Amino acid sequence: MDTTRPASGRRELTKAQNRETILVAARQVFAQLGFAAATVRDVIRATPLASGTFYNYFKSKEEVYQALRDEMALAVRPQLREARSSAATAEEFLAASFRAFFQFVAQNRSEAESPPPGVRLRMDSPEVLAGFDELREDITAAMARGVLPATDVPALSAALAGVAFELAERIKAGAGVEETTAFATALFLGGLAALPRR
Repeated sequence: MDTTRPASGRRELTKAQNRETILVAARQVFAQLGFAAATVRDVIRATPLASGTFYNYFKSKEEVYQALRDEMALAVRPQLREARSSAATAEEFLAASFRAFFQFVAQNRSEAESPPPGVRLRMDSPEVLAGFDELREDITAAMARGVLPATDVPALSAALAGVAFELAERIKAGAGVEETTAFATALFLGGLAALPRR
């Protein structure tokens, strides 16, 4: 009788539970103390795990932060795809994309805190890269449907992502979702000439 499979299954379950325990604790610690002030020791204290267990999963608080960001990328992607797929015009495509992203950032503001200067986030993790691939696919599909004009898909994708990520910093600082969505949409639809004057 093969008893390795159940033990292996239990071991994998324990590993997944330990990793999730660390991520849940890190979310709470980063929200309470801020990423800059939080330490690995603070995260470990917020779990029932031994300090050695933490280091079986992560080398640093920066790695934990990256894992949390990757989880956020996984969570927002279905919302973005749904928003883009239902658009019937370029304005709807842009506004729905920006709104879905900015609403997600606003709802997860405490988890979306930017790291302090000098801490670099990886934009090449599988979860983030998959999101960029989906954006390019959705732009290509929108062009095929006549929703967007035929243009350079990689360039448009990069421009949309860049503006979304940069303006998300304003959302984190308290800017309104609708106001920021309107600004980004107007910028893409009409360039600088379309932006409201102050």
